[in-house]
Amino acid sequence: MTVQILEANGKPAFAVLPYAEYKALLELADDADDAAALLRFSKRIAKGEVETVPIDVVDRLLAGESPLRVWREHRAITAAQLAAAVGVTPAHVSKLESGKGEPSVALLKKMAKLLDVQLGELASEAPGS
Repeated sequence: MTVQILEANGKPAFAVLPYAEYKALLELADDADDAAALLRFSKRIAKGEVETVPIDVVDRLLAGESPLRVWREHRAITAAQLAAAVGVTPAHVSKLESGKGEPSVALLKKMAKLLDVQLGELASEAPGS
Protein backbone atom coordinates (compact mmCIF):
# COMPACT_ATOMS: atom_id res chain seq x y z
CA MET A 1 0.00 0.00 0.00
CA THR A 2 1.35 3.38 -1.01
CA VAL A 3 0.52 6.02 1.59
CA GLN A 4 1.80 9.57 1.92
CA ILE A 5 1.44 11.18 5.36
CA LEU A 6 0.82 14.93 5.35
CA GLU A 7 1.62 16.88 8.45
CA ALA A 8 0.17 20.00 9.99
CA ASN A 9 2.12 21.78 12.67
CA GLY A 10 4.64 18.95 12.71
CA LYS A 11 2.06 16.26 13.44
CA PRO A 12 0.46 13.68 11.09
CA ALA A 13 -2.81 15.17 9.83
CA PHE A 14 -3.75 13.29 6.65
CA ALA A 15 -2.99 9.98 4.99
CA VAL A 16 -3.09 10.16 1.20
CA LEU A 17 -3.25 7.01 -0.88
CA PRO A 18 -4.02 6.17 -4.51
CA TYR A 19 -7.73 6.14 -5.31
CA ALA A 20 -7.70 2.47 -6.37
CA GLU A 21 -6.24 1.50 -2.98
CA TYR A 22 -8.82 3.67 -1.22
CA LYS A 23 -11.65 1.91 -3.13
CA ALA A 24 -10.16 -1.49 -2.26
CA LEU A 25 -10.06 -0.54 1.43
CA LEU A 26 -13.69 0.60 1.28
CA GLU A 27 -14.68 -2.73 -0.26
CA LEU A 28 -12.82 -4.65 2.47
CA ALA A 29 -14.52 -2.55 5.16
CA ASP A 30 -17.91 -3.18 3.55
CA ASP A 31 -17.21 -6.93 3.43
CA ALA A 32 -16.24 -6.87 7.12
CA ASP A 33 -19.49 -5.06 7.98
CA ASP A 34 -21.49 -7.64 6.01
CA ALA A 35 -19.68 -10.52 7.75
CA ALA A 36 -20.36 -8.99 11.17
CA ALA A 37 -24.05 -8.50 10.33
CA LEU A 38 -24.30 -12.11 9.15
CA LEU A 39 -22.69 -13.33 12.36
CA ARG A 40 -25.12 -11.27 14.48
CA PHE A 41 -28.07 -12.63 12.48
CA SER A 42 -26.80 -16.22 12.80
CA LYS A 43 -26.60 -15.81 16.57
CA ARG A 44 -30.17 -14.47 16.66
CA ILE A 45 -31.37 -17.47 14.65
CA ALA A 46 -29.52 -19.86 16.98
CA LYS A 47 -31.21 -18.22 19.99
CA GLY A 48 -34.62 -18.59 18.35
CA GLU A 49 -35.09 -14.82 18.12
CA VAL A 50 -35.69 -14.93 14.36
CA GLU A 51 -38.02 -17.21 12.47
CA THR A 52 -36.81 -18.59 9.18
CA VAL A 53 -39.36 -19.45 6.53
CA PRO A 54 -39.04 -22.60 4.41
CA ILE A 55 -38.46 -22.01 0.71
CA ASP A 56 -41.70 -23.78 -0.21
CA VAL A 57 -43.65 -21.16 1.76
CA VAL A 58 -41.77 -18.35 0.03
CA ASP A 59 -42.29 -19.99 -3.39
CA ARG A 60 -46.03 -20.31 -2.79
CA LEU A 61 -46.31 -16.69 -1.71
CA LEU A 62 -44.29 -15.50 -4.70
CA ALA A 63 -46.45 -17.63 -7.00
CA GLY A 64 -49.47 -15.63 -5.85
CA GLU A 65 -51.19 -18.15 -3.62
CA SER A 66 -53.43 -16.80 -0.91
CA PRO A 67 -51.14 -15.63 1.91
CA LEU A 68 -53.85 -16.57 4.40
CA ARG A 69 -53.94 -20.17 3.11
CA VAL A 70 -50.13 -20.44 2.84
CA TRP A 71 -49.51 -19.21 6.40
CA ARG A 72 -52.42 -21.23 7.81
CA GLU A 73 -51.09 -24.42 6.24
CA HIS A 74 -47.51 -23.58 7.27
CA ARG A 75 -48.70 -23.26 10.87
CA ALA A 76 -50.57 -26.58 10.53
CA ILE A 77 -53.93 -25.03 11.34
CA THR A 78 -57.07 -26.21 9.58
CA ALA A 79 -59.56 -23.78 8.13
CA ALA A 80 -62.06 -24.96 10.74
CA GLN A 81 -59.60 -24.31 13.58
CA LEU A 82 -58.80 -20.86 12.25
CA ALA A 83 -62.47 -20.05 11.81
CA ALA A 84 -63.33 -21.14 15.34
CA ALA A 85 -60.43 -19.18 16.81
CA VAL A 86 -61.40 -15.91 15.11
CA GLY A 87 -65.18 -16.28 15.30
CA VAL A 88 -66.16 -16.91 11.68
CA THR A 89 -67.33 -19.96 9.74
CA PRO A 90 -64.99 -22.29 7.85
CA ALA A 91 -66.87 -21.25 4.70
CA HIS A 92 -65.90 -17.63 5.38
CA VAL A 93 -62.24 -18.61 5.72
CA SER A 94 -62.50 -20.54 2.44
CA LYS A 95 -64.09 -17.52 0.77
CA LEU A 96 -61.27 -15.27 2.00
CA GLU A 97 -58.57 -17.72 0.92
CA SER A 98 -60.06 -17.96 -2.56
CA GLY A 99 -60.10 -14.17 -2.92
CA LYS A 100 -63.88 -13.97 -3.10
CA GLY A 101 -64.25 -12.04 0.14
CA GLU A 102 -62.85 -8.89 1.70
CA PRO A 103 -61.92 -9.34 5.36
CA SER A 104 -62.27 -6.52 7.83
CA VAL A 105 -59.10 -5.11 9.33
CA ALA A 106 -60.22 -6.39 12.73
CA LEU A 107 -60.57 -9.92 11.35
CA LEU A 108 -57.21 -9.72 9.59
CA LYS A 109 -55.61 -8.58 12.85
CA LYS A 110 -57.06 -11.60 14.69
CA MET A 111 -55.87 -13.96 11.97
CA ALA A 112 -52.40 -12.40 11.84
CA LYS A 113 -52.03 -12.73 15.59
CA LEU A 114 -53.17 -16.36 15.56
CA LEU A 115 -50.87 -17.19 12.63
CA ASP A 116 -47.99 -15.26 14.23
CA VAL A 117 -47.37 -13.05 11.20
CA GLN A 118 -47.41 -9.32 10.59
CA LEU A 119 -50.72 -7.94 9.35
CA GLY A 120 -49.18 -6.99 6.01
CA GLU A 121 -48.09 -10.58 5.39
CA LEU A 122 -51.73 -11.56 4.95
CA ALA A 123 -52.38 -8.89 2.34
CA SER A 124 -52.60 -10.02 -1.24
CA GLU A 125 -53.41 -8.30 -4.47
CA ALA A 126 -56.62 -9.19 -6.16
CA PRO A 127 -56.20 -11.68 -9.02
CA GLY A 128 -55.39 -9.96 -12.28
CA SER A 129 -54.24 -6.69 -10.68
